[in-house]
Amino acid sequence: MEHGFTWFQWIPGFQKLPHWVAGSIFIFSVIALLSVWVNLAIRKRASCLVPDPHFSLLNVFDVAVEKLLALSESVMGHHDGKRFFPLMASLFIFILLSNLLGLIPGFLPPTDNLNTNVACALTVFVFYNYQGFKAHGLAYLKHFMGPIWWLAPIMIVIEVISHLVRPASLSIRLFGNISGDHLVLGIFSQLVPIGVPVIFLFLGLFVSVIQAFVFTLLSMVYISLATTHDH
Repeated sequence: MEHGFTWFQWIPGFQKLPHWVAGSIFIFSVIALLSVWVNLAIRKRASCLVPDPHFSLLNVFDVAVEKLLALSESVMGHHDGKRFFPLMASLFIFILLSNLLGLIPGFLPPTDNLNTNVACALTVFVFYNYQGFKAHGLAYLKHFMGPIWWLAPIMIVIEVISHLVRPASLSIRLFGNISGDHLVLGIFSQLVPIGVPVIFLFLGLFVSVIQAFVFTLLSMVYISLATTHDH
């Protein structure tokens, strides 16, 4: 279990992959299949604006996208919220499915390893700084100098450290919560295999959703701070 997925051993080459790499490939495949299915399902609708009259998985996706878009617009503004929504939604879906993968027996979540989390956090770090320079040009550097010029030397050090800590904070928070939750679930599943693990499965479900939400929300905040014109 340390180097790959038990259920993937029959796939040539997968047994040699670290579990976070194999898991990420699996999650990307699931997302690709879901994207194709959603696209086909929407085309079969009588109208893209009218939901299905009965409960369906597509209606669940509709509600999730609507709520996530509303959150994005509330944090980053109407224009930037829609413009950056594809990245925010991609981050949320990938992290959520990666977290949930650990609740399935025989699988390890890719997000219980720092390599996966650092990759996601560095993507956000590079993206929001790029958008900051794109929105303000070299004037974006003034954001690091503070409001008073004679405090600039101190503020530059503080701001640089603050920005460098952001990807580390995103990565370690996600790693700690998911690996800890998976460890607790594994321990209680071995100690009391009947009944008790169900409680920790629900707890794991809650933690998985919350951690994906927190990671995405903080990413929105960082992008908003970098692109706002109120510096």
